[in-house]
Amino acid sequence: MAKEWILAIDQGTTNTKALLVDQDSQTAFRSSVSVKLLQPRSGWVEQDPLELWQSVIAAAKECKAVANSAGGRIAGIALTNQRETAVTWRRADAGAKVAGIPVGNAITWQCRRSASECEKRRSEAAMIRSISGLPLDPLLSATKWAWVLDTQPELRARALAGDLLLGTVDSWILYNLTGGKTHATDHSNASRTALMSLGSLGWDTALLALFGIPAATLPEICSSGGNFGVCTAVPELAGIPIVAMIGDSHGALVGHGCYQPGAVKATYGTGSSLMMLTEKLVPEGDGLARTVAWSFKGEVRFALEGNIAMSGAAVQWVGEFLGLERPVEDAAALAATVADSAGMYLVPAMVGLGAPYWDSDARGIVCNLERTHTSAHLARAAVDAIAYQVADVLESMENAAGVRLPLLLADGGATRNDRLMQMQADVIGRPVFRSLQEELSARGAAMLGGMALGWWKSLDALAALPTSDDCFQPAIAEDQRMTLRRAWKLAVSRARWRNPST
Repeated sequence: MAKEWILAIDQGTTNTKALLVDQDSQTAFRSSVSVKLLQPRSGWVEQDPLELWQSVIAAAKECKAVANSAGGRIAGIALTNQRETAVTWRRADAGAKVAGIPVGNAITWQCRRSASECEKRRSEAAMIRSISGLPLDPLLSATKWAWVLDTQPELRARALAGDLLLGTVDSWILYNLTGGKTHATDHSNASRTALMSLGSLGWDTALLALFGIPAATLPEICSSGGNFGVCTAVPELAGIPIVAMIGDSHGALVGHGCYQPGAVKATYGTGSSLMMLTEKLVPEGDGLARTVAWSFKGEVRFALEGNIAMSGAAVQWVGEFLGLERPVEDAAALAATVADSAGMYLVPAMVGLGAPYWDSDARGIVCNLERTHTSAHLARAAVDAIAYQVADVLESMENAAGVRLPLLLADGGATRNDRLMQMQADVIGRPVFRSLQEELSARGAAMLGGMALGWWKSLDALAALPTSDDCFQPAIAEDQRMTLRRAWKLAVSRARWRNPST
């Protein structure tokens, strides 16, 4: 019998990865294609939608070639993606190389250009949060699309005429994979736009009106695992069904294989996301977002989430600031040359602070500088800042849920840094279980896709799939931990200080 795989595609902020995942949820092959971030002015972060699409094709073709050489077949395609990044496009004419023609670059989740749109709607922030579960912030896709339509009236006219489509990256990739036949998203991605009601699980008319978004421009909201059409645009993948779509952080939560309320994971990447499964939709989040974790065949699971804008990006910034040849790798290596930051604190609020503060006016700051500090201490402070920010969000989750969470599940590229993982265990005072399975978001998408294909019949079957991790135990005393946390919170308060003359 020929081998079968799911082609799991993870379109991320800095690269697009494609994996062949088998029926034991193990990765047989992986491919990666880098993508560029564009920063045309301060606070603006963009990406070329056509480059994202071409990177998906390149990574997928490499996987298909490997599948062919092994005499196997790809049974389905599962997509996971960077979230909140907003794409705007027009329908293409028949015969075009892409189904959609981008209208400008994609506005990434890191971009802050829509801060003015948030200020226009500040008085409605409570209503937005009540319906969508999300704090009002430029992170949200709705604010980016509002900016596009408000600053370019001709595009609003196109939108009203039915010639303009809006979507997050999953929708853009799906639209092109299916040759323009399917304009859809899943509940997890839709719940990050600030346009979906967590109560009705559909686009909310009040939020659409508030942000000025025509309903006809938006994708259909579907379950995370199911039938999203078939691929027609890539000859090598022609006829293969698309069987799952899910946001990257949500996919990682599925990939960990823990499905009980209270399970909490942190994904460490360019930014970081903590997500905790809840028994039901909670009424408030204490500085956190309420969101859909995933959905399947009518069943929807909810979660609390905290988003951190700059985690790995802070280490990259230090590497660039110091002029290092490989900013991330060299800064991490530099940080490893010192035992600790020697009392230095870096609060990486270069684009404001996310959860649990949601302060878009905060700015980055280095505190407690001494004459003996070196570039290595600065690099170490950037690594430590990741752990401190995660600890802040975890504390808010415990306050919101009214429980003490016994452990933290960890995944993402930065978890390869043992010093970071040990620092994380130390500052939260509980074990950190690091997944040893790479590309957990793609694995989670593949697992949902496998359920849609009938490979696995239930979440219990997914939970029984093999996983591998290692554990970091706290290694400092409680009083030392509290001293570190107090100093960090003082540094955060200084980053949030506002000049009274402005």
